[in-house]
Amino acid sequence: MKLFTTVFLILSTTLLAHSQTYEIGGMIGGANYIGDVGRTNYINPNSLAVGGIFKWNRSTRHAFRGSIMVAKIKGDDAKSSNSRRNQRGYSFENTVKELSIGLEYTFWEFNVHSQKAISTPYLYTGLTGFSYTALRKTPTGRIVKYDNAMSMAIPMVVGYKANISQNAMVGFEIGARYTFTDDLDGSNPVKGLAGDESLKFGNTNSDDWYVFTGITVTFAFGRKPCYCNF
Repeated sequence: MKLFTTVFLILSTTLLAHSQTYEIGGMIGGANYIGDVGRTNYINPNSLAVGGIFKWNRSTRHAFRGSIMVAKIKGDDAKSSNSRRNQRGYSFENTVKELSIGLEYTFWEFNVHSQKAISTPYLYTGLTGFSYTALRKTPTGRIVKYDNAMSMAIPMVVGYKANISQNAMVGFEIGARYTFTDDLDGSNPVKGLAGDESLKFGNTNSDDWYVFTGITVTFAFGRKPCYCNF
């Protein structure tokens, strides 16, 4: 997490060196995972997720966006509607710490310095790097920690935002992260255990997802921009 925080601060300092308009703020909500343990609901926030967010508005229609987030994820077969998972009885908890950078695109023009009430739906995507706890199952059926790991994900976010004053914005978003690992739940161990077939369970051909559902609050600063075409 220290690495992610350092990168976040460096990027923020770099952006402040330009005469553009920026937003900085926070995000809070819930997280859930989709994989081989527990429920299979796509949107089912059941644990806390918090983070920070900044945007570099390049026009009234798009902005470069970066964020850091810490999210708890968990799964419990006892709460699944799948009878096979109920009988199996696995459960786990994990913590995801992510850094995400990409492009936010608004459906309608959104000027952060507007003198009137404005709102718009938006989409965000880019590239996410994250760390997590590598898990594995034991012969007794428990899922336990054995190492730390890192991976990448593709964020797919849809949201709706509005201004609440001349320089303050609030948004609601749902963002799924398609990860490049199948070990958030311990079903397909990585590193030194990757070749041990006895430790694998579930669908090992499908990687895990995690989803953030919550609100963002940002504040604009810097001089009013003369937007360029880029």
